[in-house]
Amino acid sequence: MNIYLRAMIGGFVATVALSVLMLMKSMMGVMPGLDVIQMLTGMAHGMMGLPADPAVGWMLHFLIGTVLWGFGFALLYKALPGGGPLVKGIVFGVLAWLLMMLIPMPMAGAGLFGMKMGMMAPVMTLVLHLIWGAVLGATFGSLGRSSAAA
Repeated sequence: MNIYLRAMIGGFVATVALSVLMLMKSMMGVMPGLDVIQMLTGMAHGMMGLPADPAVGWMLHFLIGTVLWGFGFALLYKALPGGGPLVKGIVFGVLAWLLMMLIPMPMAGAGLFGMKMGMMAPVMTLVLHLIWGAVLGATFGSLGRSSAAA
């Protein structure tokens, strides 16, 4: 299986896992101000004139996690530190988190590293991105073993 397809499937599976965690966080009332879907929806509406509908935010969330980050992981895979796909996925998750903290968070009005929401915002988003990266790497690696066996 093509490395880009493996990475995008891994990105999709990781984004599903991340989404479940985000929904659980929301249902538990943990950090209600940290709503990535609401942020993406607002940015898409304000900057691109797309409807102010959460479905737009969810679509962007999955496009970013699957296509943008999946493609980026495939491109950077050989250059990422780590002995295997799991560690490389975690490292890539940290890179994705860092970019999120430096670009979209300030654009959404949350400040650099989301600090306008308090110290827990960067910590919680880092933990979520570590999990996302681990799932990405594990799925990518699993698909590689499946391809090699076939």
